[in-house]
Formats: sequence, C-alpha cells, structure tokens
Amino acid sequence: MKRKTIYITLAVLLVAGATAWMFRTQLAVMAFDLFMAEEVENSLQRSYKPLEGSQAPDPVMLQSKPFSVMLLGSDQRENEPARSDTMIYAVVRPKESKVLLISVPRDTYTDIIGRGSKDKITHAFAFGGHQMAKDTMEAFLDQRIDYYASINFQGLKDVVDAMGGVALPIGKDIVNKGRDHEKFTIEANKPIYNGEEALNYVRYREDSDFNRAKRQQVFLDVAAKRLRQPDQIGKVPELIEIMGDNFQTDMQPKFIIDLAKQMLTGGKVDMTSFTIMGDGMRIGGIYYNDPDLEDVREARALIDNWMNPDTKAEQLLKPRDADVQI
Repeated sequence: MKRKTIYITLAVLLVAGATAWMFRTQLAVMAFDLFMAEEVENSLQRSYKPLEGSQAPDPVMLQSKPFSVMLLGSDQRENEPARSDTMIYAVVRPKESKVLLISVPRDTYTDIIGRGSKDKITHAFAFGGHQMAKDTMEAFLDQRIDYYASINFQGLKDVVDAMGGVALPIGKDIVNKGRDHEKFTIEANKPIYNGEEALNYVRYREDSDFNRAKRQQVFLDVAAKRLRQPDQIGKVPELIEIMGDNFQTDMQPKFIIDLAKQMLTGGKVDMTSFTIMGDGMRIGGIYYNDPDLEDVREARALIDNWMNPDTKAEQLLKPRDADVQI
C-alpha cells in the first residue's frame, strides 16, 4: 500500500510538473497580473508622451487589428541634440503574432515636413522631435503611423544588461576603426553579448547601410525572443524602471501591457524585415542616400498588404530581401 502511494504521488508530481512546463508562460503572465501589473502601469506613465493634437487610435480595436508604430533609436546623450540613429516603420498584427519591419537608412534624402527643405531623414528628429520625424516618415512612405516609440542609447544598453544580455549571430569580429568613428571591437561567436556590445552591434556602419539596418532588425528579433522567455517576465518592472526617461511613446500604458500579454501567450512572434536602399550621392560635399524608388514602392505595397485586416496570414507579402543574412 505504501509503495502504491509513492507511485501515485510520483505520477501526480510528474503530471503537475509537465503541466507547469507546458503552461509556464501563461502561469508567469498570471503571476504578472496578480503582483506586478499595477506597478508596471504606473512606471510606464513616466514614458507616456502623447503628441500634441494627435488622435491615437482606439486601443481596444488595435489589439485585434493591425496597427503601425514608428520605432526610433536616438543617439542623444545627456543634454546633447538628438538624431534618430535608427528609423523603422513597424506593422504589428497581434492576432497572428507577426511583425513587419521596414528600415529607412538614416542618411535617406527626403522632404523634411515642417522645414520646407530636403535633408537626411535622421535630421527630422533633431529639427522637430517625434512629431516632425513622424510627419516626415508618413510623407516618405505615404502611410499613416498610429504610434511612435523611441529609446536612446543609454536605455538600450541598460535594458540589455538587465536582461542578462542577448544572443547575437556574430560570425566574425566586428571592428570599428574609421578615423572619425568611436573605436571598438565585438568578438565573434560569444554565447551572450552585453549592453555595450549590443549597442555597438546596432550602431556599426563601416560595411554598409544595408547591413546596418539588417543588424538593427536582427537585434529586435533576438531581444523579443529573449523577453518572451518565462524567466524574463518577472524582470519587467525592473526593465521598465531602467528605461525610465530613456524611453518615450504615445502608446497608453494599459495598451502596452495588454498587447505584451497577448503576444506572450500567443504563438511565436515572427518578424519579417525589409530595408529601403539607394545610391550614395554628395550635395555640397555632404553624403546622402538617394532612395531606390522601386524599394519605396515595394515598402508601400508591403505596408498596404500587412495593414489590411482582411489579409490572411498565408496571404502576407514577403519582401525580396527577407532571406538575406548578415
């Protein structure tokens, strides 16, 4: 009888353990709801910066339908003027856990809306902050942007360190050695890279703007995968607190929380990326990227397709360079 009781107990423990493993993400999200959600929502209020006069979409509707976000990585340090070192138009499809990333190289030559002149698209943020950057990207792509989200270099570095680093696919050493550039070396084939190395990875630009944009897309993918691991959910309040003033968005705090939980408990987040390229040119001795019009047209077609709520998952367009590896 005693042996039978032991076997039953072991069986119950195995079933309970297997169930806990299978539903570990759901259990972690439940714990988040019970113990951390209110704290995170209060912390996110610090980062909530709606644009003046803008009308954000209904957040309830956007949890089931595709929506767009302008992602900016700012090079601002302390009180220095900031430029958008990274500019990405993202389409998020919450129901399918799919994200489209359209990268626009920082040197892209285009009309700066509100300035009445052409310049590098990165300068829109320096001239007029998030609003001018948003207006300029909307005009360049001829597409509406529902939300913006930006983080500066210090915030990115600190968050990666708090996550315990990220796994980056670096097959050979990356050496920044340009005369006018900050010197650094990122060693290849390390299992985990810290915040400083991750920052240098996304900023490195001595090979090409195309590869630089690809690295930024790769970083977003590996960071998203890292955040989806159950052991990271308990760190969310710390991560939000660390980002603090280094992160700004006009997405309502509750919307961010609900969206994160929806995508955590859904299927694997699948990211598809495309980069608008062009040819280098000089005007008055200054280097610019003259965008390829075919690339711009393809980006617009991709966004139209992905933003259409009637587009089924199997009908989502794939960009030409989707399988290019760096």
